[in-house]
Amino acid sequence: MPKTKILSKTGITLLIIGALLLGYSFVEPYWIEEKVMVFIDRDVPSVFENTKIVFMADVHCGPFLSNERASKIVSRVNALEPDLIILGGDYVQRDKKYIAPCFEELSRLEAPLGVYGVTGNHDFWEDYDLTVASMEKAGIILLDENSEWIEINGEKIKLGGVSDFWEGTPSVLSTIKDTDENDFVLLVSHNPDFSELIRTKNIDLVLAGHTHGGQATFFGLWAPFIPSLYGQKYRTGMVELENTKVLVTNGVGAVTPPARFFARPQINIIYLRKE
Repeated sequence: MPKTKILSKTGITLLIIGALLLGYSFVEPYWIEEKVMVFIDRDVPSVFENTKIVFMADVHCGPFLSNERASKIVSRVNALEPDLIILGGDYVQRDKKYIAPCFEELSRLEAPLGVYGVTGNHDFWEDYDLTVASMEKAGIILLDENSEWIEINGEKIKLGGVSDFWEGTPSVLSTIKDTDENDFVLLVSHNPDFSELIRTKNIDLVLAGHTHGGQATFFGLWAPFIPSLYGQKYRTGMVELENTKVLVTNGVGAVTPPARFFARPQINIIYLRKE
């Protein structure tokens, strides 16, 4: 067979493969993964054994994630019957007109121990005050520089949060001021980079988003762009630091372009266990 025909067939094959991969990248954003982990820590009170936390970040309601899709995501979270729901910021993108409709959907989230959240960089960029007001109206407790003791039968854990690392004035003071190393403490930070500033050992686990798992990766191994000062470190999954641990979710939405490649959107399910 002439060499030119072989090259032609090879070229066509590569074009087909490329087209299929490109097409897949616009389908993957709809393929939400339920990522389950068990977090074992000696500070978990016995009454909180097997408590189910659902963590979700980076919804990015807007031109690429409609109210209908947001509604389906909310129904899916509620179907998991979580004890506690935590939201990691970046609720909308592109325009503040998406804020109120997005939180109308998020207001349907249900958990007996409450629904809590922090803000992300997009929430500052679109309209921080409207976001905060909409969270309050939706019954979502804002954790920006704030914290709450969550109590069951006299035993309790601490849940705190910080505002966005890029745009806010994040501080853990409210979270740790009345805790010690024997308390179980969760911190929510939209941007995982803030974790590098944590100097206390009182915080057992940080929940973060922002990086979207890289959004477009080299088959899940490496991402050419991550919005972090630390390269691939906070791309996705559990990261162990000297003073704490950080769980980075891939998030459920996507930014421009609205494609994902081997960085599936995630709803994270965390079970607490006592060591």
